[in-house]
Amino acid sequence: MIYIISGTSRSGKTLLAQNLMQRRVIPLVSLDWLVMGFTNGIPEYGIHDKLWPDEIAERLWDYLKAILESIIWSDSDIIIEGEAVLPELIIDFQKKHTRCMRVCFLGYAHVSVLQKVKEVYEYHQDKKDWLTQESKQYVEDHIHNMVEYSKRIEKTCRHYGISYFDTSKNFKQALDQAMEYLLKEK
Repeated sequence: MIYIISGTSRSGKTLLAQNLMQRRVIPLVSLDWLVMGFTNGIPEYGIHDKLWPDEIAERLWDYLKAILESIIWSDSDIIIEGEAVLPELIIDFQKKHTRCMRVCFLGYAHVSVLQKVKEVYEYHQDKKDWLTQESKQYVEDHIHNMVEYSKRIEKTCRHYGISYFDTSKNFKQALDQAMEYLLKEK
Protein backbone atom coordinates (compact mmCIF):
# COMPACT_ATOMS: atom_id res chain seq x y z
CA MET A 1 0.00 0.00 0.00
CA ILE A 2 1.19 3.50 -0.85
CA TYR A 3 0.05 6.16 1.58
CA ILE A 4 0.30 9.73 0.33
CA ILE A 5 -0.16 12.49 2.87
CA SER A 6 -0.09 15.98 1.39
CA GLY A 7 -1.43 19.43 2.10
CA THR A 8 -0.16 22.68 3.52
CA SER A 9 2.83 23.55 5.62
CA ARG A 10 2.15 23.20 9.37
CA SER A 11 -1.04 21.18 8.92
CA GLY A 12 0.23 18.02 10.65
CA LYS A 13 1.43 16.01 7.63
CA THR A 14 4.75 14.96 9.16
CA LEU A 15 3.21 14.08 12.52
CA LEU A 16 0.52 11.97 10.84
CA ALA A 17 3.10 10.28 8.61
CA GLN A 18 5.41 9.48 11.53
CA ASN A 19 2.53 8.01 13.53
CA LEU A 20 1.42 5.94 10.53
CA MET A 21 5.00 4.75 10.03
CA GLN A 22 5.10 3.51 13.63
CA ARG A 23 1.73 1.78 13.31
CA ARG A 24 2.38 0.12 9.96
CA VAL A 25 6.16 -0.35 10.36
CA ILE A 26 6.90 0.75 6.80
CA PRO A 27 9.31 3.32 5.35
CA LEU A 28 8.54 7.02 5.18
CA VAL A 29 9.84 9.37 2.51
CA SER A 30 9.47 13.12 2.86
CA LEU A 31 9.05 15.04 -0.38
CA ASP A 32 10.95 17.84 1.36
CA TRP A 33 14.04 15.61 1.17
CA LEU A 34 13.58 15.19 -2.58
CA VAL A 35 13.06 18.91 -3.07
CA MET A 36 16.22 19.70 -1.09
CA GLY A 37 18.06 17.13 -3.19
CA PHE A 38 17.04 19.03 -6.31
CA THR A 39 17.73 22.40 -4.63
CA ASN A 40 21.24 21.55 -3.50
CA GLY A 41 22.22 18.71 -5.83
CA ILE A 42 20.82 19.47 -9.26
CA PRO A 43 19.61 23.09 -9.27
CA GLU A 44 19.62 23.14 -13.08
CA TYR A 45 16.35 21.14 -12.97
CA GLY A 46 14.55 24.23 -11.63
CA ILE A 47 12.95 22.47 -8.66
CA HIS A 48 13.86 24.29 -5.47
CA ASP A 49 12.56 25.11 -2.02
CA LYS A 50 11.83 28.79 -2.79
CA LEU A 51 8.98 27.93 -5.18
CA TRP A 52 5.34 27.91 -4.11
CA PRO A 53 4.11 24.40 -3.18
CA ASP A 54 1.91 24.12 -6.27
CA GLU A 55 4.83 25.07 -8.54
CA ILE A 56 6.99 22.40 -6.90
CA ALA A 57 4.18 19.85 -7.25
CA GLU A 58 3.71 20.61 -10.95
CA ARG A 59 7.44 20.43 -11.72
CA LEU A 60 7.95 17.30 -9.63
CA TRP A 61 4.85 15.39 -10.76
CA ASP A 62 6.28 13.37 -13.68
CA TYR A 63 9.25 12.34 -11.52
CA LEU A 64 7.02 11.44 -8.56
CA LYS A 65 4.59 9.54 -10.77
CA ALA A 66 7.46 7.44 -12.15
CA ILE A 67 8.58 6.66 -8.59
CA LEU A 68 5.03 5.69 -7.62
CA GLU A 69 4.72 3.40 -10.64
CA SER A 70 7.98 1.67 -9.64
CA ILE A 71 6.74 1.23 -6.07
CA ILE A 72 3.47 -0.26 -7.33
CA TRP A 73 5.34 -2.57 -9.73
CA SER A 74 7.57 -3.81 -6.90
CA ASP A 75 4.51 -4.30 -4.64
CA SER A 76 6.11 -2.30 -1.82
CA ASP A 77 4.54 -0.47 1.09
CA ILE A 78 5.58 3.13 1.75
CA ILE A 79 4.42 6.46 3.15
CA ILE A 80 5.12 9.57 1.09
CA GLU A 81 4.57 12.86 2.86
CA GLY A 82 4.93 16.47 1.76
CA GLU A 83 3.42 19.51 0.13
CA ALA A 84 4.54 18.62 -3.39
CA VAL A 85 1.34 16.84 -4.45
CA LEU A 86 -1.82 18.44 -5.79
CA PRO A 87 -5.30 16.87 -5.87
CA GLU A 88 -5.72 17.68 -9.57
CA LEU A 89 -2.45 15.91 -10.39
CA ILE A 90 -2.92 12.77 -8.28
CA ILE A 91 -6.60 12.09 -8.97
CA ASP A 92 -6.23 10.11 -12.22
CA PHE A 93 -3.31 8.13 -10.83
CA GLN A 94 -5.27 7.40 -7.65
CA LYS A 95 -8.29 6.21 -9.65
CA LYS A 96 -6.06 3.94 -11.72
CA HIS A 97 -4.42 2.42 -8.63
CA THR A 98 -7.20 2.66 -6.08
CA ARG A 99 -6.53 -0.82 -4.62
CA CYS A 100 -2.95 -0.03 -3.64
CA MET A 101 -3.13 3.68 -2.72
CA ARG A 102 -4.53 5.87 0.02
CA VAL A 103 -4.32 9.62 -0.47
CA CYS A 104 -5.33 12.38 1.89
CA PHE A 105 -4.70 16.09 2.24
CA LEU A 106 -4.42 18.20 5.37
CA GLY A 107 -4.91 21.93 5.76
CA TYR A 108 -6.23 24.68 7.98
CA ALA A 109 -8.67 26.74 5.96
CA HIS A 110 -10.74 27.88 8.94
CA VAL A 111 -8.30 29.39 11.44
CA SER A 112 -7.16 32.94 12.07
CA VAL A 113 -3.61 33.69 11.01
CA LEU A 114 -2.70 35.02 14.47
CA GLN A 115 -4.02 31.87 16.20
CA LYS A 116 -2.06 29.60 13.86
CA VAL A 117 1.12 31.69 14.29
CA LYS A 118 0.75 31.33 18.06
CA GLU A 119 0.35 27.55 17.68
CA VAL A 120 3.44 27.35 15.45
CA TYR A 121 5.60 29.08 18.03
CA GLU A 122 4.15 27.05 20.92
CA TYR A 123 4.55 23.70 19.21
CA HIS A 124 7.99 24.31 17.73
CA GLN A 125 9.62 26.29 20.55
CA ASP A 126 12.02 23.50 21.54
CA LYS A 127 12.44 21.92 18.13
CA LYS A 128 14.77 22.50 15.22
CA ASP A 129 12.45 24.24 12.79
CA TRP A 130 13.18 26.39 9.75
CA LEU A 131 10.07 28.57 10.05
CA THR A 132 10.56 29.71 13.63
CA GLN A 133 14.06 30.89 12.68
CA GLU A 134 12.48 33.53 10.43
CA SER A 135 11.14 36.96 11.42
CA LYS A 136 7.69 37.22 12.97
CA GLN A 137 6.45 39.05 9.86
CA TYR A 138 7.76 36.26 7.64
CA VAL A 139 5.99 33.65 9.78
CA GLU A 140 2.72 35.62 9.66
CA ASP A 141 2.98 36.01 5.87
CA HIS A 142 3.75 32.31 5.46
CA ILE A 143 0.78 31.26 7.59
CA HIS A 144 -1.52 33.70 5.77
CA ASN A 145 -0.42 32.17 2.45
CA MET A 146 -0.96 28.65 3.81
CA VAL A 147 -4.48 29.50 5.06
CA GLU A 148 -5.31 30.66 1.53
CA TYR A 149 -3.60 27.60 0.05
CA SER A 150 -5.59 25.38 2.44
CA LYS A 151 -8.80 26.90 1.12
CA ARG A 152 -7.73 26.04 -2.42
CA ILE A 153 -6.73 22.49 -1.47
CA GLU A 154 -9.98 21.94 0.44
CA LYS A 155 -12.07 23.13 -2.51
CA THR A 156 -10.11 21.03 -5.03
CA CYS A 157 -10.29 17.92 -2.83
CA ARG A 158 -14.04 18.38 -2.52
CA HIS A 159 -14.31 18.75 -6.33
CA TYR A 160 -12.40 15.50 -6.96
CA GLY A 161 -13.76 13.53 -4.02
CA ILE A 162 -10.37 13.24 -2.33
CA SER A 163 -10.19 13.04 1.46
CA TYR A 164 -9.32 16.36 3.12
CA PHE A 165 -8.92 16.80 6.86
CA ASP A 166 -8.96 20.29 8.32
CA THR A 167 -6.74 20.82 11.37
CA SER A 168 -7.96 24.37 12.05
CA LYS A 169 -10.04 23.77 15.15
CA ASN A 170 -9.31 20.37 16.65
CA PHE A 171 -5.85 19.41 15.47
CA LYS A 172 -5.55 16.06 17.24
CA GLN A 173 -9.08 14.92 16.35
CA ALA A 174 -8.51 15.79 12.67
CA LEU A 175 -5.26 13.79 12.64
CA ASP A 176 -7.04 10.87 14.35
CA GLN A 177 -9.74 10.96 11.66
CA ALA A 178 -7.09 11.04 8.93
CA MET A 179 -5.33 8.07 10.55
CA GLU A 180 -8.60 6.16 10.71
CA TYR A 181 -9.16 6.85 7.01
CA LEU A 182 -5.64 5.75 6.07
CA LEU A 183 -5.86 2.50 8.06
CA LYS A 184 -9.41 1.63 6.96
CA GLU A 185 -9.67 -1.64 5.09
CA LYS A 186 -10.91 -1.27 1.53
